[in-house]
Amino acid sequence: MKVKVKNLGVLKQAEFSLGDFTIICGSNNTGKTYATYALYGFLATWRHRIGSLGEGRISQRAINNLLDNGITQIDLIEYGKGAESILNTLCERYTEGLPSIFAAPRKRFRDSQFNISLERSALSEAIKRISFKSKTGARNRQFFSIAKAEGSTELEVSLLGEKQRVEIPTERIRSLITETINERIFGQFFPDAFISSTERTGAAVFRTELIFARGHLLEEMSRADDDINPRELLLRSYRDYSLPVKFNMNFMHWLESTTKTDSFLVEKYPDVLMQFAEIVGGSYRVTRNGELYFIPKDTEIRLSMNESSSGVRSLLNVDFYLRHAAEHGDLLIVDEPELNLHPENQRRVVRLFARLANLGIKVFITTHSDYIVKELNTLIMLNQDKPYLKRIAQQEGYKSSEFIAPEKIKAYIAEEDFVLLDGNKRRSRCQTLVEAKIDPELGIEMGSFDKTINKMNEIQEAIVWGEDG
Repeated sequence: MKVKVKNLGVLKQAEFSLGDFTIICGSNNTGKTYATYALYGFLATWRHRIGSLGEGRISQRAINNLLDNGITQIDLIEYGKGAESILNTLCERYTEGLPSIFAAPRKRFRDSQFNISLERSALSEAIKRISFKSKTGARNRQFFSIAKAEGSTELEVSLLGEKQRVEIPTERIRSLITETINERIFGQFFPDAFISSTERTGAAVFRTELIFARGHLLEEMSRADDDINPRELLLRSYRDYSLPVKFNMNFMHWLESTTKTDSFLVEKYPDVLMQFAEIVGGSYRVTRNGELYFIPKDTEIRLSMNESSSGVRSLLNVDFYLRHAAEHGDLLIVDEPELNLHPENQRRVVRLFARLANLGIKVFITTHSDYIVKELNTLIMLNQDKPYLKRIAQQEGYKSSEFIAPEKIKAYIAEEDFVLLDGNKRRSRCQTLVEAKIDPELGIEMGSFDKTINKMNEIQEAIVWGEDG
């Protein structure tokens, strides 16, 4: 999946692809957050926007076969030939909604573009992999069975019960089938995303106040006149926040509900959760009354979020995600994971993220931290079958499950570079995302960090040795 943006914040034109582990580095105000929030917004809302786009690709003959014979087949490869058109329309709809994603004035996105593209060969392979059987209908009644066998390229739709019981228009039938196809096909490429924005620390601290405020709002609604629009009143309280911030606030509010389920990591990879507990230095607890505590390792002390360290607060929502919400195939987005963390814990977080990427949870991060990039480079370099590297890994406490292959990583630098803008014959210098080179033996090339570190070393050398000169 390739993402392309134009005139998005400071990004004049940029594109990036998702890897199993994606990292964007760069200075402040270079477009990292714009790219991240735009990606999250698309993944969080595409299902609501795509609907029955492409329903014209379901022929009337297929509908007639269903109604006359009770069963019909639809060629998904043929349907997939319209994927580009469907995606273009979907992205146009999403671009129109960017102001609400960023909670910003519409004029700032007047010339913005957001586009997703998929390789046709990847689409064909995804269609063959799909395997499911479901029922659908309308008005709380199920009319159809829709099934797809793995390896097949045909979708089979059959009526449930007597044919004459179908009481919905043929156009609605076409829409229901299309919605199912879109969900199954494009869902192969668009992972469910969980985001931990840089505002996460504040959301943790003010969780109680947020719950109180929402309760007060609901009370106000119950006393209001019948003419009031409850949805409008609820949205009014959050309208000044971008979608990722709203998500973090809502996630904090519903922590008690979240704890009622366990993620696949709890049963299959409990050592991953133990690894995270070592990073945070303890465990989190939510009582039945909604009280949230942090319990430091090897103690019985219960600390509120106000009493806990900023590092504990910054990792709170990631902990609950890993324990109670994570699913295979997800995308975990963390904006600046180094936030409030000591360099040693920054290294540990990278090792955890690499392990998650190897287990099937895609990871996407932005960072200003040289520690994070260097540790990721270490994991890349250790991923070689050389005796001396195995010895180093054992000495330093690395696990093979933390090593990561360079082909799993996509790395970008948010900076100015010469770009061939659409419609122009000559390259222009503008703010963009430059893909970083990744060497299996040296790791990711991040010159921006090296320049800063080299400059600091030069200054310190001048201070130490300047008098002799």
